[in-house]
Amino acid sequence: MKSIPTPPDDLPGLSAEERYIYSRVSRRTFMGATAAGTLAALAGREPSRLQAQTAARPSATADAIIVLWMAGGMAQTETFDPKRYTPFEKGVRIADVLSTFPSIDTAVDDIKFTTGLERIGSVMDKGTVIRSFMAADLGFILHSRHQYHWHTGYIPPQPMAMPHIGSVISRTLGPKNSDMPAFVAIGQTVEGAGEIATLKAFHTAGFLGTDHGPFLIVDPQDAASAVRPPKELGERRFQSRRQLFEKLLADEPVYQYGGDFQRQAVVKSLDAADRLLRSPSAKAFDLSLEPKTSFDAYNTGRFGQGCLLARRLVEGGARYVEVTSEYIPFVYWDTHENGHQRAADMKKLIDAPVAQLIRDLDERGLLDRTLVVLASEFGRDAVTERLPGLIADYGFDFVVVNGENASHGRGLTEGHYNELRAAGADVVTLGDHAWDQRDTITFIEREPHLLRPINFPPGNPGRGANLIEGRNGHRVLVVNAQGRVFMNPVDDPFRAVEAAIAACPLGEQADAVVVEGPRVVGVQLRKPQL
Repeated sequence: MKSIPTPPDDLPGLSAEERYIYSRVSRRTFMGATAAGTLAALAGREPSRLQAQTAARPSATADAIIVLWMAGGMAQTETFDPKRYTPFEKGVRIADVLSTFPSIDTAVDDIKFTTGLERIGSVMDKGTVIRSFMAADLGFILHSRHQYHWHTGYIPPQPMAMPHIGSVISRTLGPKNSDMPAFVAIGQTVEGAGEIATLKAFHTAGFLGTDHGPFLIVDPQDAASAVRPPKELGERRFQSRRQLFEKLLADEPVYQYGGDFQRQAVVKSLDAADRLLRSPSAKAFDLSLEPKTSFDAYNTGRFGQGCLLARRLVEGGARYVEVTSEYIPFVYWDTHENGHQRAADMKKLIDAPVAQLIRDLDERGLLDRTLVVLASEFGRDAVTERLPGLIADYGFDFVVVNGENASHGRGLTEGHYNELRAAGADVVTLGDHAWDQRDTITFIEREPHLLRPINFPPGNPGRGANLIEGRNGHRVLVVNAQGRVFMNPVDDPFRAVEAAIAACPLGEQADAVVVEGPRVVGVQLRKPQL
């Protein structure tokens, strides 16, 4: 049994157990607990923990997923997250541009999209917009690397083949229809040079086994031919080819050096292909069987046809279907030039078929069990692109930006610091994750506009306060302080701030003082009228 430690001597009148409990509870913890208890009592409600134990959790209903992949980095500010509208015209300054499309209403109050997405907006009462996704920092921006990371959860390159999320779902949920491929990928070419190698690297089941790999369809219009043996190939010739293929497999490394698991996975995938060729389920791949009115509602091109095919495959029992707008460098959503017109053209390709897919699934009673996800690898940085416009609109003379975890959730790199400064930040501040990036320890010493918390223990690199001259000549003392509640131990912030202000008196050395917390601070400074 764990012994009770010696109670403090300055607590007379308490039992040993009472003094032990007292020694384990700080004043802050006690105040927080009693305050929470008081508020709960005033609310007059059943304790939330008891509610959580007794209330029935909603059961999951989805057993299939359709991913609509906007390959190439769709700009969220031009599509589903509009900002201040700036009409596009040749020669417009980049710093003035946030959204080049006006915002429109959707079926949900206060959720806005940009023009060109009216039909998707009309079905938003059946969806949710998630605007908080932050792409990982993979060292440098390359679309195929970020797509690999999004689809596998691993940063490339990897020493072995990592499974696609569709393969994980296939392996986890198992087949719904044994004749239908559980994982189908539509629209992406995986043959060629350049970044194709990385794209091909994640279109695999990896160590989960070949039988959970993707059924690849490049052109939805040709999908039927992939599940229909040639007419001139009779049953006898088909079986002969299967036997010959198995003999060739025997000489492959996966058979010679792999284990039973790998060999069995290959055989299972061959058996599944054979079943599909003979199964009525193959009709799901044939878009010519779709009524013309329905086909025309989707037919904006290959992506729209892919959405229709995805609906048919989910109806037929597929678990995971991904439809991509296709990644080709500098094409489609990868807009390195003519960005406004390209975005307008791409929205014409996706607006009608995505909305029609949601309506069809809903009418067929499939929406409750089908999770539809529209996503892209990364978009545009809202802070660096919005800040110049805010400065111009509100006439800020001095701007302080909290850069804590601006580098994809882990501190601040020198590159991202320079981007914030170029966007108009006069001072960038850090927090308790200041040293998450190792290079920060080096470059903070030479950057007077970068401040870590002033109440960090002595000996930490950098500075916590500095007198900075603003764009109109005013001298602003900026002090960066960090609180101590639920944080790592730091010095008293109030004493540190008071000491910094005393060393640089307001009205003598400083025209203004800003004590910064985790926010963007805009300051208007005006000289007094004489």
